[in-house]
Amino acid sequence: MSRLAQTAGLTDVQQEILSTVRDFVDKEIIPVATQLEHRDEYPTEIVEGLKELGLFGLMIPEEYGGLGESLLTYALCVEEIARGWMSVSGIINTHFIVAYMLKQHGTQEQKDTFLPRMALGEVRGAFSMSEPALGSDVSAISSKGVRDGDEYVLNGQKMWLTNGGTSTLVAVLCRSDEGHPEGTAPHKSMTTFLVEKEAGFGEVRPGLTIPGKIDKMGYKGVDTTELIMDGLRIPANRVLGGTTGRGFYQMMDGVEVGRVNVAARGCGVAQRAFELGVSYAQQRQTFGKPIAQHQAIQFKLAEMATKVEAAHAMMVNAARKKDSGERNDLEAGMAKYLASEYCKEVVEDAFRIHGGYGFSKEYEIERLYREAPMLLIGEGTAEIQKMIIGRRLLEEYRFQG
Repeated sequence: MSRLAQTAGLTDVQQEILSTVRDFVDKEIIPVATQLEHRDEYPTEIVEGLKELGLFGLMIPEEYGGLGESLLTYALCVEEIARGWMSVSGIINTHFIVAYMLKQHGTQEQKDTFLPRMALGEVRGAFSMSEPALGSDVSAISSKGVRDGDEYVLNGQKMWLTNGGTSTLVAVLCRSDEGHPEGTAPHKSMTTFLVEKEAGFGEVRPGLTIPGKIDKMGYKGVDTTELIMDGLRIPANRVLGGTTGRGFYQMMDGVEVGRVNVAARGCGVAQRAFELGVSYAQQRQTFGKPIAQHQAIQFKLAEMATKVEAAHAMMVNAARKKDSGERNDLEAGMAKYLASEYCKEVVEDAFRIHGGYGFSKEYEIERLYREAPMLLIGEGTAEIQKMIIGRRLLEEYRFQG
């Protein structure tokens, strides 16, 4: 284990899980990640390995066949996996958010139907809020679900669906005006629908099309897609929690946990960038000595290590707060904002340390340089995080004049 990013107070079980995951990352992910990423190839063998380790059921309760672990354990595992290849952590994250939403908000029948198979990785989850015409403005969602007897008919177009092709269960947020009079606040007339589908692309069930992978600058390997609903019929018992109008709150609960996950990814990528930078600096020589002996490079390494340590501490704090049952939107927002910004900076410094070789696809830092920007926008942009943080601070520190 490295000196940086240690977590105090872990149980023996947590330490054993993390050690197993780190070992898997070092042996099975890091050696092949850059090669797979350059080919934009889905990491099938890695995913099978994660299934065997039980990571798809890490936070699913034991009664449903999962490991019943905490958000902290999950976040620390994500940190390790992102250190190997961030795309792999994305494959797990959307699955985990849907499982979390089911555990927290699902009906008993929905939990019994999906959670045991999700724990095994047989059912793979994805969730869908964003649309082509909106980014972080969730209240502007235009996709609609209209009641028709014992079913709902869904129409609309969704965007930026991580695991859109490989998933078999998608939690989709739509507007549903049933029982909500005109003039109801937008966030009170949204419903989460649990949409089962076949894996793959094209028309994956009647009325539902996954057109194909979106070609991205980084974050490759994992499939990011659109989702088009045209007369998609969903049974009424696939409304998450059985009641319409709760979708916004359910999704925000999931995203809050997801923000801890994105913070963990930022921590993992930053750690890997530091490892690459500090290693290269001791091997590369200029002016008759390793560049690590030049003060300019030592200053960079000092700044990078401090950022790695600070981001990790904030991420751990946000996870522990949620695990304790407290509201953690302030801490999660701060952790996600800081970790993603620091990740970008640490990666860039490692890139600079590599000099011209950082620009070569032969070196791993080139991949990290393209991956880090995704964390600045995923699960809400840095600007959205700052809005959330600012509003929550004004709630906490209300002027009593």
